[in-house]
Amino acid sequence: MMAGTAVPALAQERVTLVAYGGLFQERYTKAVIEPFMTANPDIAVEYFPLQGSAQMLGTLRAQKAAPQADMTIMDMSVAKTGTDEGLFDRVDEGVSPHVADLYPNARFENVAGVGLTFDNLVLLSDTQAVPTPPSSWGALRDPAYKGKVAMLAAPDLVGIGLTVVLDHAAGGTDPIANVDRGIAAMKEIAPNIQTWEPKPEIYPTVANGQVSLGVGWNARSQVNAETSGGRLAVTLPAEGSVLQINTINLVKNAPNAGAARRFIDYALSPEAQKSFTEAMYYAPTNRNADIAPGVIDRTVVKSMDAMIPLDWVALAAVRDRITEQWRRQVIPLSR
Repeated sequence: MMAGTAVPALAQERVTLVAYGGLFQERYTKAVIEPFMTANPDIAVEYFPLQGSAQMLGTLRAQKAAPQADMTIMDMSVAKTGTDEGLFDRVDEGVSPHVADLYPNARFENVAGVGLTFDNLVLLSDTQAVPTPPSSWGALRDPAYKGKVAMLAAPDLVGIGLTVVLDHAAGGTDPIANVDRGIAAMKEIAPNIQTWEPKPEIYPTVANGQVSLGVGWNARSQVNAETSGGRLAVTLPAEGSVLQINTINLVKNAPNAGAARRFIDYALSPEAQKSFTEAMYYAPTNRNADIAPGVIDRTVVKSMDAMIPLDWVALAAVRDRITEQWRRQVIPLSR
């Protein structure tokens, strides 16, 4: 099933991690997986990349009767759905003593996994086409950018998260009850969309000038901005953003559960958390991770006050409803 990380010659066990592809895979492999395998030469970690959490959930559902994966890194709201469907075993202090050192908002009563990283939604712009980076999400609906905007659509969390942000900006007060104002705002943006499926992902699509504006996640944006030669600008708009939490989850009936538990324990350690934060600007969930000041200032930690309060666990219950609104009302307007 799985292809990815090279395996040590002496490895006796192989554990499979399903997680994000692209830059995340590259940086996580170097910062966490390779050091883990060096310290644990009896375990090989094989990485199976997928674009988003919704795809991961579909893969795990298909394998429920006979799992091939051992663990997954995915968005917390999708992990809640997987928990409800009995796809995961709980990650607690019995799996890793580091769970006790996690920030309170990295542990969830109704989600089997625990928080691995914190991040937030940001606005991206091509500095050649947009010399002054926009300060408002409203730029996405500007007619000047017709056919020059890209982002991932719902059910991806980018689409869901932006809908919540726009709903709040328009005066919405309870995204669990409805995001009608957010859907209305997305309907104004849709005619400007060039693609809802930027390939290979949104960041190079903006940085190479294929589109002028995009929506993405801060951590990946910061790394791509560094390598873009000044072409990619990253903005936290004045209306605010939403906190995104990636969880690490142990697959129920995992074929290599023991080795998976050892990896999860390492992944939650201060050492691994520090290494990945400094490699990719995801904020750590372990309070004991000692991050360099110049790095932590480029993570979501710098802007927690601008995060719109959102109960992701409750939102998981209405995610399909929001996605259906997108399919009926938003996506057709871009065609």
